[in-house]
Amino acid sequence: MLQIRLHGRGGQGVVTAAEMLSLSAFLEGHYAQAFPSFGSERTGAPVVAYARIDDKEIRTHEPILKPNAVVVQDRTLLGAVDVFSGIDPNGYAIINSADPAEVIVPELVKALPAGHVLTVPATDFAMQKIGRPLPGAPMLAALAAAAGVFKLESVQKSFQTRYPGKVGDANAETAALAYNYIINLKNGGANA
Repeated sequence: MLQIRLHGRGGQGVVTAAEMLSLSAFLEGHYAQAFPSFGSERTGAPVVAYARIDDKEIRTHEPILKPNAVVVQDRTLLGAVDVFSGIDPNGYAIINSADPAEVIVPELVKALPAGHVLTVPATDFAMQKIGRPLPGAPMLAALAAAAGVFKLESVQKSFQTRYPGKVGDANAETAALAYNYIINLKNGGANA
C-alpha cells in the first residue's frame, strides 16, 4: 500500500488535491481513498489530508503516521509543523518552492535517497495558468513524475473531470508544467 500525506494551509486546496490523487489512482485501476484532518478549519490554518493507493481494497482509515510520500503545498509549514515526521527511509518529499531542496531542507536531502526530495514552483505554475495560488494539480503531477505513482494524464483527467471546461484545462496545463519540470530535474537539467 502506498500512503501519502499532504500538508498545506486552508484555502490552498489540500483536501481537493488528496481527492484528485485518489481519483488519479482510481482511473488507473487501483483502489484509493482520501480524507482530511482539520484543525481550526479556517483560511490559512495548517491542514493535513491523507491518501492511500493499493491494488486491493483498503480497509484502514486512520491518519497516516508513516507515509511513503509527503507533499508540502506551503513551505512556511516547514518551520511550524513536523511535516516529514515518520517518512519512510526510501520515501519521497515534494515541496512547493522555487528554491532547491538542498537549500530549504538539507538534512532531509541527506537522509533520503538521491532524487527523493524535490522542489517545484507549483504556486508560480498555478498563477501562470489558473491565475490563483492553487498548487494542487502541479504538486500531484510532480509526485507522479518523481515517484511514478501514476501518470500525468491521470492527474490531468482527474482535474478535468472534477472541473469541466476552462478551470479543469488550466489545472491540466499546470500539471504538465510541473511534471515536465521534475522530469527535467531528474534528467540532470537545471531548475528552470
